[in-house]
Amino acid sequence: MDTKNKKRFLLVCLGNICRSQMAEGILKSKVKKLKLNWDVESCGTSNEHEGEPPHDSSIKVAKENNIDISKNISKTFKKEYNNEFDHIYYMDEENYKDAKEISGSSWNQSKSDLLLNLLDDVKDKNVTDPWYGGEDGFYVVFKQLERACDKIVEKFK
Repeated sequence: MDTKNKKRFLLVCLGNICRSQMAEGILKSKVKKLKLNWDVESCGTSNEHEGEPPHDSSIKVAKENNIDISKNISKTFKKEYNNEFDHIYYMDEENYKDAKEISGSSWNQSKSDLLLNLLDDVKDKNVTDPWYGGEDGFYVVFKQLERACDKIVEKFK
């Protein structure tokens, strides 16, 4: 594949074990199916879970949708990512603010947005963190992420 014209996407949440891992898996699945020349990664603004696998419920819900994220490992957002990725999507306003602070002068507003800003019919532009609820929350979040990833494909394909 032509690496020169490869599009690079980064999906960011707090700990990189729930939302951004599911979003990465969903988008990678769509990229593979459509044979797009895209690179998709995820990370968290906190290093609390660095090196850990995704949350068990994230793995379960993804697997039920034929997506395997079980071997993914959490990593932490770095300011250099502003230069390395073409599009960076944040799960909520706090992650957005935290990444902006971490980035300092490397922050690139033109590459950065809340993921749910892609969906016109959503009022709350924050992807709810399923960490704080039961397993049902992971299913709700998966559907939100799937719709947003469809919009990414539609927008950049």
